Amino acid sequence: MFYETFMSLWFYLFLALLLLSGYALIHAALQREDAFRAADKQTKPAWLVILGVSVAVQLAIPMLLLVLAATVATIVYLVDVRPALRAVTGGGGGGRGGWSSSDGPYGPYNGNR
Repeated sequence: MFYETFMSLWFYLFLALLLLSGYALIHAALQREDAFRAADKQTKPAWLVILGVSVAVQLAIPMLLLVLAATVATIVYLVDVRPALRAVTGGGGGGRGGWSSSDGPYGPYNGNR
């Protein structure tokens, strides 16, 4: 009974790490390539390869040491690269690069005040 519970916990942990790596891979694929260069990070293809190998390793060879290495690569992307990309691209809210709806081409519109 204890062994079955322990193994199911490992399964759910591996599944959560796989989903996290998949999210990071999708996020990296949706970013602009010039944003990686502007953020002074590895190129987009490099991160796609790193994160793709992470997902592939977690799917094909679920050994603890390899999953740990894949998780480290995923965490580095999510903690270091993703915030840098958000800063370069202007965040993620609103779809207009972080601008308010009252912003004009030269800054905020103040209503002729």
